[in-house]
Amino acid sequence: MTLPVDIVWAQAWALWLLPLPLLVYFGLPPRQQSPDRALRVPDSQRYESLTQNSIPAGRRHWLRLLLLALAWCALLLAVARPQSFGEPVGVPLTGRDLMLCIDISGSMRETDLYAGNNRATRMAVVKQVASDFVERRDGDRIGLVMFGSQAYVQTPLTLDHETVQHFLAEAAVGLAGRSTAIGDAIGLAVKRLRDRPEASRVIILLTDGENSAGVVDPLAAARLAAENNIRIHAIGVGADARAGFNAPFGARTTELDEETLRGISESTGGQYFRARNQQELANIYREIDRLEPTEQDAEQFRPLRELFAWPLGLALLLSVLWALADVLPAGRGRP
Repeated sequence: MTLPVDIVWAQAWALWLLPLPLLVYFGLPPRQQSPDRALRVPDSQRYESLTQNSIPAGRRHWLRLLLLALAWCALLLAVARPQSFGEPVGVPLTGRDLMLCIDISGSMRETDLYAGNNRATRMAVVKQVASDFVERRDGDRIGLVMFGSQAYVQTPLTLDHETVQHFLAEAAVGLAGRSTAIGDAIGLAVKRLRDRPEASRVIILLTDGENSAGVVDPLAAARLAAENNIRIHAIGVGADARAGFNAPFGARTTELDEETLRGISESTGGQYFRARNQQELANIYREIDRLEPTEQDAEQFRPLRELFAWPLGLALLLSVLWALADVLPAGRGRP
């Protein structure tokens, strides 16, 4: 075991007690023993053999005195509480409080987005890209709000990103109704964020339609978010509306209210983005990473280790040796 170089003493004042036994020894008057209490042995010859195989009195006295002094020093070192600090370790800071508001209305079943060269549903593309986004946000608290005709909290704000990704993967289109309650989703997210630190509150709203349900107007909900210093980044997903022979077979593109989404973002200090395929959506989330950076390794700490057990154990061992000094056999004397 290598001893740490950077040792500090939590209670260094205890080292000032080191000369205390000497002060007591020389400061107090010697104890006077009454001669009446002396042990009288009529025949001392029978007891002489008891001291022949033991350590001589002079050597025994200095041995016990040395053991006692070392035990006292070790005990004071333990009371002084030596401590050592390990190598600095970076601590990721909780950077943001993010609420992801994901549209799961019936129109998210449309297959007008492309994942590479393959067509996919809007929901499948959103799940993949949003899951990658959550994985990158180390140190952030992330919550999940799903909305259709109604809005509900699927996952409260948490540092457990695996749980957020799990519930995101389990999201079912149409579970909350076929309509789109954008205003209710924003209001629910604001309710969850307003008690968090002001500088870190962000809503990422993703939808493919216009507000067609709920009791809260989206712009009114955005004003409420602005009053609580909450930024909203809005993302509109879905292919551009096409008609005639250029329209994909079976495609029913939902009307996207970009004007409202842009107004929501601008009124809260956020930005509006448009995603027509998987690559554009992935680029949008990376841009949000840039706009809302997560601070990592901004603080460091050095783990503290207590070392008092070592001198305390040494003091105990020396005390045992001191107690056994009387019965230690002496070596054979010179002939």
